[in-house]
Amino acid sequence: MQKVLIINGHPNPDSFNYGIAAAYKQGALTAGAEVKEIVVADLIFNLNLKYGYQKRSDLEPDLLDALEKLKWCDHMVWIHPVWWGGLPAILKGFIDRIFLPGFVFQYRENSVWWDKLLIGKSARIITTLDQPSWYYWLMFGRPSVNQLKKSTLEFCGVKPVKVSYIGPIRNSTAEFREKQIKKISQLGADLK
Repeated sequence: MQKVLIINGHPNPDSFNYGIAAAYKQGALTAGAEVKEIVVADLIFNLNLKYGYQKRSDLEPDLLDALEKLKWCDHMVWIHPVWWGGLPAILKGFIDRIFLPGFVFQYRENSVWWDKLLIGKSARIITTLDQPSWYYWLMFGRPSVNQLKKSTLEFCGVKPVKVSYIGPIRNSTAEFREKQIKKISQLGADLK
């Protein structure tokens, strides 16, 4: 049985991202997966990595629980909107606080290299945009995807990391959104 972790990084519970998370979960459960969720907006934690990596801040209980879920899963699904080309502040703060040396990667002593501690896990990023995905790629180079996929997940050994873009959301029709929900539910059912 595949263990799937859905991480919803949208701060607004009324957002389309919550519908996406529910659709993926429904599909994965239909496929027989075991599913756990992290709704970042529901967590209580300081999103500022105050000391960087110079000094360790104690992790709040919600972050300790999230870290256990991250270690538990085989496949993670990251759902978030693109704001100003990047991740919402709360999701970035979550990553800063939980993706720490010794937990998800480990620097090697006297070396510029590191060990990837999340090898064997896969991921999918589902991101919503207010522009077509081709425009986000062509004009801006997909900075949020580069950050989460390459500089975070793959840095820690997560592969493959696949990406689904949904957009433009702004001014989208109910039919467009329903079509996207069906696609995401199918991704969950296929455990991709």
